[in-house]
Amino acid sequence: MTNIEKTDKPLWLVLAPSIFLFVWSTGYVAAKFGLGYVEPFTFLVLRYGVIVIIMAALFLVLRPKLPKSAKDWAHLAIVGLLMQAVYFGFCYMAFTSGMAVGTLSLLLSLQPILVGLVAPRWSGETVGLKQWLGLVLGLLGAVIVILARSDIEPPTLISFSFAFLALAGITGASLWEKRFGISHHPVTANFVGFAAGLVGVLPFMLIFEDLTVNWTWQLTVSLAWLVVGSSLIGVGLLWAMIRAGDVAKVSALFFMVPPLAAFCAWIVLDEIMPPLAWLGMGVAAMGVYIATRKSNTRQIR
Repeated sequence: MTNIEKTDKPLWLVLAPSIFLFVWSTGYVAAKFGLGYVEPFTFLVLRYGVIVIIMAALFLVLRPKLPKSAKDWAHLAIVGLLMQAVYFGFCYMAFTSGMAVGTLSLLLSLQPILVGLVAPRWSGETVGLKQWLGLVLGLLGAVIVILARSDIEPPTLISFSFAFLALAGITGASLWEKRFGISHHPVTANFVGFAAGLVGVLPFMLIFEDLTVNWTWQLTVSLAWLVVGSSLIGVGLLWAMIRAGDVAKVSALFFMVPPLAAFCAWIVLDEIMPPLAWLGMGVAAMGVYIATRKSNTRQIR
């Protein structure tokens, strides 16, 4: 008798990848949209400050369980620092250095390559041939897009440096969460993580920026979306998916972000993507399909 094993997942986890891809992709556009009216670290302090206030209020109302040990507190803070301060901080610096949304999102989609190389030793996972094939296709697609856009808006060396530092931040955060992260109440996890991010970026704002904020409707809309969409929904879903599945496969979802981000940037910011670049996006999307596809498992009894 042949039975097909099925894993029952809650509806929110089934929908999580689609919701995550949408909020994460539009987050790039919202960030660059808002950075025309405020300096990068000041923008992040505003963003994290609002989130910490929201989380603190929810914490007082819901009274969630606290981490049981100092190590648990430390792991939450480290993940928050890597994600909120290093990743988002250098993303914003890359934008202010002239990098386009599509180019930055493609460079950051290389995260699965790094995760695939490190994950087996770091978290005890294995990455099969199918995953490596998908990751290679994703890398090829990224190279095609960068070359196609080089004649229109070649990124500067400093913006590339910021992009790769951001890539290191999100890769480190994902691996740390997978290795040391345990299930915490989302209010507790977000409160600690964003508080750590706030502490991490605050000195850079005070030292390097003049704290000027040009309050416009564009900045207000951008800030609101980044708080609700990218931070509260996007980051929460990212950690939930990492805890629920293989870290390399979850990270491969980032290959789907660039085409969505580039399309939104074309609509909102008028950033041009040549036809060859869209072909590269398609190659990268095929990579994520291959890397994340799960075949049915059969048992013979």
